[in-house]
Amino acid sequence: MGPVPAAAEPGRATFLELFFDLAYVFALTRISARALEDLSSGPARESIWAAVTGGGKTLLLLLALWSVWQGTTWTTSRYDPYRIPLQSVVLTALVSGMVMGVAIPRAFGQTGLMFAVAYVVTQVSRPVVLSMAFGARPYRWLKVRMALVSAVTGVLWIGGALLATNAQVLFWTAALVIEYALARFGWPVPGLGRSTVSKWEVAGEHLAERYQQFFLVALGETLLVAGLTYSKGPYESGHAWAFALALATSIMLWRIYVQRAGQLLGEAVMKARHPATTGRSAADTHLVMVVGLAATAIGYELIIEHPLDRIPGTWLAMVLGGPALFLAGRARFEYEVFGRVSPSRWIAILVLAAAAVPLLHLPGLAATAVAAL
Repeated sequence: MGPVPAAAEPGRATFLELFFDLAYVFALTRISARALEDLSSGPARESIWAAVTGGGKTLLLLLALWSVWQGTTWTTSRYDPYRIPLQSVVLTALVSGMVMGVAIPRAFGQTGLMFAVAYVVTQVSRPVVLSMAFGARPYRWLKVRMALVSAVTGVLWIGGALLATNAQVLFWTAALVIEYALARFGWPVPGLGRSTVSKWEVAGEHLAERYQQFFLVALGETLLVAGLTYSKGPYESGHAWAFALALATSIMLWRIYVQRAGQLLGEAVMKARHPATTGRSAADTHLVMVVGLAATAIGYELIIEHPLDRIPGTWLAMVLGGPALFLAGRARFEYEVFGRVSPSRWIAILVLAAAAVPLLHLPGLAATAVAAL
């Protein structure tokens, strides 16, 4: 099982990879449901701090989901995805993604251990399987280092799940910080060295396609949330207008993404001097955009349910902050592809920020209309 050449034979996403993504459609809906529960509670509506802590815990879970998805995607973009060891890695990640999704609503309570075990099993088994399949190949030691790091942070994940909520948050945050930081620096382990991302072989077109597909999963989740929320009724004019504005906003977010950088990401990665470095940068920007889409979906649900209610600042942060965060990620994405950023991106972000104060405590429908405009 050798590395897939980055340019000679990029390959398309396999059916199994698309099947794997379906687990994340479910998981992202659980993220939205959890965040909505936090923001709809009495304390969160009245206290910014309660909303921030609730949102921070949900973001922690989203980052864990992203870590599993990204690790699996990089694996299938570097090695032959039709080999049995690779398929076992993808299937393990699929099952774990579903289990994590089920555990998300009560992850800082009764299902914390379920979430932690599913996460650790995926993160440890992937490099272990690959290191065994490699034999003496050059990338074997990279996988050994990844497995060691994941095993160490796994103690924090599982140990934290057994503690009270505040300690659990600290343990899980520490685990994620360690994992993200060490991944950034090539998984350094004393005595085993580190690797340089620019030297990794990766199928650039395949990797770009996978990020585009995950973006569509996140964008589709905004439509799913809007549709499910509106279908609950009532079907009065305010709810109908909120639903229509949600659909219009999602369509515009799709248009902004694809025109024109979204269409050229694969070409940009393939033509880069170091495709893996460009791919990592694309991972960061897509993460920002996905977080923005998740916040936007939460805003949809809040406004469709309460279109004429005066909304507190925490709700307004979802309605305006979600699109603004998406645009910030999209601006960086545009820079990766073209080396420049359209002024309209920054102007839109500034307008959304400036609109926050006058819209505070106005009906939610008004805030949604401003965001769409």
